Amino acid sequence: MDTASYITRSVGPVLDHHLARGKSVLLLGARQTGKTTLLARLDAALRLSLVQPGVRQRYERDPGLLTAEIESLLPASGGERRRTSRRPPVVVIDEVQRVPALLDVVQDAIDRGLARFALTGSSARKLRRGRVNLLPGRIVNLHLDPLSIDERVPDLRQALLYGSLPGVCRIEPLVDRERDLQAYVETYLEEEIRAEAVVRNVGTFARFLELAGAESGHLVSFRAIAQELGLTHATVAGYYAILEDCLIAERIDPLTRSVTRKKLTKSSRYLVFDLGVRRLCAREGTRPGRERLGHLFEQFVGLELLRISRVSAAPTAIRFWRDPDGPEVDWVVERHGRYVPVEAKWTDTPRPSDARHLNTFLAEYAEAEHGFVVCRTPRRVRLGPRVTAIPWQELSRVVR
Repeated sequence: MDTASYITRSVGPVLDHHLARGKSVLLLGARQTGKTTLLARLDAALRLSLVQPGVRQRYERDPGLLTAEIESLLPASGGERRRTSRRPPVVVIDEVQRVPALLDVVQDAIDRGLARFALTGSSARKLRRGRVNLLPGRIVNLHLDPLSIDERVPDLRQALLYGSLPGVCRIEPLVDRERDLQAYVETYLEEEIRAEAVVRNVGTFARFLELAGAESGHLVSFRAIAQELGLTHATVAGYYAILEDCLIAERIDPLTRSVTRKKLTKSSRYLVFDLGVRRLCAREGTRPGRERLGHLFEQFVGLELLRISRVSAAPTAIRFWRDPDGPEVDWVVERHGRYVPVEAKWTDTPRPSDARHLNTFLAEYAEAEHGFVVCRTPRRVRLGPRVTAIPWQELSRVVR
């Protein structure tokens, strides 16, 4: 690993903590988010990359080989670990979903105390087929996203257009970054969709993916998309499930509990996990207008809140709030039974009028104490007794 260029990831200390307490870890994340690089820093007794065809085929023929290899690492005869204070060795398996049968071996090795595992996966669909859910309490699930602003403060406009995949966002010139993003999207279509044979017509799915990119961040109408593509409602819902399973899209559910409002939106929003990938899926250019920049910034804030919430010590959910006949709040952070409403505004001069929907939310929910307008202001601005405008670089303070 090139330590000079290594970017410290926020999930790293969380991963180290769970391995140190004897747990195994499953690190989920889309391709090229840096899972392999993150695990390269671990002191592992055995490393397997199932991306390599020869390695993958070896364990497809005989998954039990892994048990014998792990047992050979142990000092006790018969493969059982001696009852000492020494922790079992760490075994790293990259892209474990490629050989789902290995999960049975992993479960057996964990139950027998033979090893601690650091597994990576980029397909929740295959992992479910591999019965990873049979390991409750044995494996801690973590998620690795593209780079957050806590990991790398980006050029904001470039982040909105080119995203923050570790292997892409540092590429210069921008024309090469564009080519790499295009190749990334095409790779997903070919390897994650066609190779898994999860759809019958890849051409139709490609057209769906273009619409999904364009609709990212908006309320999703399965029926409207189905009519445009000539598909059934159920097929479109299934396509969105594929995007979730392949970790390409995030579903954001609305906050629907209200004492005073009877028509709160119940439809979900979907966010493509990286804004550069989203733009290439939607076949959009690199010169958006101000209105479009505002919508991209709203998605940027939502994605950052998701990334921050995943490494938060307390369970944290990101939602949104919308009354079709009235106010709406871009994002609502739910934590410890409390709500923090957040509005994203593409402005560097926030005004009290930017907080009007936040004030409505704060008045209706006793669980909410303070709201934030996230914008391009260079410093904090008080917009009211319970609302503050903050620079986008300070987003992590909203969750903490």
